Amino acid sequence: MISRRDLLRMAAGVSFCSASGWIESLAADVHKHPQRKRACILLWMPGGPSQLDTFDPKPGHANGGPYKAIATSAPGVMISEHLPKLAKQMERAAVIRSMYTKEGDHNRATVLMRTGYLPQGPIRYPNIGSLFSKELMEPASEMPAFVSIAPSNFFATGPGFLGPQYAPMVVGNGRDAVQAPQQGMQQDFGPPLRVENLDSPAGVTTTHAEARLGLLKDLDQDFRAQRPGVPVASHLSAYERAVRLMRAKGSEAFDLDEEPKELRLKYGRSQFGQGCLLARRLIERGVPFVEVSLSGGQPLAWDTHIDNFKVVQSLSESLDSGWSALVDDLKDRGMLETTLIVWMGEFGRTPKINPNSGRDHFPLAWSTVLMGGGIRGGQAVGKTAADGMAVVDRPIGVGDFLATICRGLGIDPAKQNVSNVGRPIRIVDPKASPIKEALA
Repeated sequence: MISRRDLLRMAAGVSFCSASGWIESLAADVHKHPQRKRACILLWMPGGPSQLDTFDPKPGHANGGPYKAIATSAPGVMISEHLPKLAKQMERAAVIRSMYTKEGDHNRATVLMRTGYLPQGPIRYPNIGSLFSKELMEPASEMPAFVSIAPSNFFATGPGFLGPQYAPMVVGNGRDAVQAPQQGMQQDFGPPLRVENLDSPAGVTTTHAEARLGLLKDLDQDFRAQRPGVPVASHLSAYERAVRLMRAKGSEAFDLDEEPKELRLKYGRSQFGQGCLLARRLIERGVPFVEVSLSGGQPLAWDTHIDNFKVVQSLSESLDSGWSALVDDLKDRGMLETTLIVWMGEFGRTPKINPNSGRDHFPLAWSTVLMGGGIRGGQAVGKTAADGMAVVDRPIGVGDFLATICRGLGIDPAKQNVSNVGRPIRIVDPKASPIKEALA
């Protein structure tokens, strides 16, 4: 924490400024403070989003589709007309337009993007959320290190060989799409995104609750001793994390009703938008890694083999509101420079439009986006052909992309963890190289 003396000194140094200037200067000093830890928010697009209809449009070409491309705050960088709010913030973003892999299968591609490795025999590779939160977490924190908001649960990757203590705490179920205003429903924002059963039952005092938890712990220890193994350890680890959160003041982070209604409206009524707001509240309270999925009520929402343009437009509206509000909110609180935002799916979509007005799986040339802490924004890295069918400049593999995230977060991508087969595994494949031009 910053001391009272530090705050007074910072205030004195900017006392000649206007009120708004004082706040901005104070926020800047806060986020640069050495005790301000870096954090990551992953915006996961299950199913594989169309790069041509989001961040790599091809205006004037038949493969471009009906969407228009619009100018952004980054000179020369055009994006979809359905992302107008994000267009005003692209000076903070590095659009990676030359991603390529050989994996066009949802399962294998998801594992590759979410772990950095393809499935290999008995090795259980951990999710990047587990890997990164392990490096960024405060061991004594009562808050979870990794929270996953509204995951689709399709092709999910877990903590792998790191163990159940690094598994995500899951909030929401990913089945809720945009919420139409309804009288009396959580201020019209849909079902709340909270961790269930954190509060004691009615009539149970704190003393009684602690006694019950103590008894449960004793029983659990006996059970674990008699039945050692990963399933039991995972179950008990989940209970232990829940108990810590019950006792933590930070559990208030899940109560979005504390936020002004105007701010919630800015994020949007979609579950994704409210999930982005929750992500900010969690990061603010020391959670180092938060994942928010945009599933639109479908497990693979971006898998647009049919009616691509109608579906992507609807999803883009939720994406545009939630993501842009998140950026503004983090910036206003002096947190954007220490928070890295990652936008990605498992692959892209075919430039050629199929007979069902859809786009199919395409891993050969697609896009991801990095924004915020540790990133040099205002640019597009790499280039695809005029028809979108191939990378023509600066091909970037999954390992390169993940190594860049590591560097942005201050993590050594070459650091090793011992796997479940006793073999040391680097966080990122040693052949990978960070995208230097994307790093601040």
